[in-house]
Amino acid sequence: MKPGIRARLEQLAFRLEELDGLLASETATQDMEQYRRFTREHAELTPIVALWLRFLRAEADEVSAREMLGDPELKAFAADEMAAANAAQERIEHELQIALLPKDPSDERNLFLEIRAGTGGDEAALFAADLLRMYTRYAERQGWRVEIVSAIESDLGGYKEVICRVAGQGAYSRLKFESGGHRVQRVPVTETQGRIHTSACTVAVMPEAEELGEVQINSAELRIDTFRASGAGGQHINKTDSAVRITHIPTGIVVECQDDRSQHRNRAQAMSLLAARIMDVQLRAQQESVAATRRSLVGSGDRSERIRTYNFPQGRITDHRINLTLYKLDMAMQGEIDELINALVAEHQAELLASLVQED
Repeated sequence: MKPGIRARLEQLAFRLEELDGLLASETATQDMEQYRRFTREHAELTPIVALWLRFLRAEADEVSAREMLGDPELKAFAADEMAAANAAQERIEHELQIALLPKDPSDERNLFLEIRAGTGGDEAALFAADLLRMYTRYAERQGWRVEIVSAIESDLGGYKEVICRVAGQGAYSRLKFESGGHRVQRVPVTETQGRIHTSACTVAVMPEAEELGEVQINSAELRIDTFRASGAGGQHINKTDSAVRITHIPTGIVVECQDDRSQHRNRAQAMSLLAARIMDVQLRAQQESVAATRRSLVGSGDRSERIRTYNFPQGRITDHRINLTLYKLDMAMQGEIDELINALVAEHQAELLASLVQED
C-alpha cells in the first residue's frame, strides 16, 4: 500500500475515534445542525475504517505466518497462511481505494430530467417520448417516483420538450451520466418508402437543490408570470391562471410549471427547477475547469456532445464515450439500462482510481 494512502487511512481512523467522543458527549445535541453533520461523517467513515482494520489484521496474519516459516513442521501451513494473507490484503486494498474515491455530494439527491427534441422534427419528438418512457420504466424498477413538471407535446404524440422530477435514493448517482446528445436511427412512422432517418434529442440531468438557500436567488432579479395551462387537465386547469413562468433576469433562464392545478404548488416546483438549473450552470463551469486539465472518460458533460446512438434496424445501442455496444435495444427501451449505467459508473471509478494512485 502506498504511504500516502496509508497515512490518509490512519487519519480517518483517528477522526472516527474523535467523532465517537463528540457524539457521546452530554452536549452533543445542543447544536442539532452540527450533530447531524457529525452523524453523517461518522456513518461515512465507519465502513472505511472497518476495512482498514481488516487490512491491518491481514498484515498481522502475514507477519505471524512468516515467523512460522522457520519451523519445518509448520512450513507448508505457514506458506498457505502467507498466501491467504497476501490475497486478503490485495482484495481489501482495492476495496479501500474504491471507498476513498471522492464522493459526489449530489449523488443521493433527486433530479430534474429534461428531454428536448432536436434534429428530426416529428420523429425527434417521438424519440423524446421513447426516451421519457425508457427513463420512467427504469425509475419504476428502482422504486423512484417520477413527476412531470412541464411538457410541450408534438402533433403526433411525442414531445418537443418534457421536464420531469425523479425522486428516490441514489437517483442522481445512477442517471447523472445520461446528459448529452442521444441519436436514433430508424424508419419513421411517417416514412412511406422505408428509408432510415437519423434524429436526435438532448438530455439534461440536473441534481435538485436540497434547499433553495443552497443557490442564491435574489427575488428582485425574477420576473414571475402566471397564465392558463394548456393541454390535459380538465376544465378547471384551463379556466384559471394556475401555470407559472419564472425568468431569472441575470442568466436569462426561464422555467415553467403547469402540471398542478394549484398556482402555489406550480410556483414552488418552478422555483425548485430554477434553482437546479442555476446550480447546473455552476457545476458545468466547474467541470469545464477540471476538464481543461483532465479529460473525463465518461464525457465532458457538454450538452452538445453525442453520447449514445440507438440503431433500431440493427437492434443495437452504442455508448460512444466508452465504446460499448449492446445488441439489447428492445430491452433498453423498456427501461433495462443497468448494464449501460454500470459500465459508465465503472469507467468513472477507474478514472478516479488512476487519479488517486497518481496523487499518492
